[in-house]
Amino acid sequence: MTKSVSDAGIVSETGALGAAACLFQGFSDRSRLAIVQHLLLGEHRVVDLTGHLGLAQSTVSKHLACLVHCGIAQVRAQGRASMYSLAHPDATLELLSAAEGLLALTGDAVTLCPTYGTATARADR
Repeated sequence: MTKSVSDAGIVSETGALGAAACLFQGFSDRSRLAIVQHLLLGEHRVVDLTGHLGLAQSTVSKHLACLVHCGIAQVRAQGRASMYSLAHPDATLELLSAAEGLLALTGDAVTLCPTYGTATARADR
């Protein structure tokens, strides 16, 4: 069965939506977002991030692995240390700036969301 042009557009759009959802999932955790914000300042080692963020080494390592697998961050060896940085810092900064602009427009609506808002996050803990 061959697909028509319109069917191909729908398949393509569905794939793009899935990829976008995966990208935003990479930014959806508060700890990962804090790590990304620190990586905007430049390269960091895990030990640097644990000190800055007050998170356990295992937590930081787990979130960095997620960010690397998502293509948001990258890692390079420097001697025995691993140095983490953003794979696309300018684009990441643009995305976070756009998010801040949208948050300014929505006000408390996002935090009051019954599905993803802070009240839901507190109930899940």
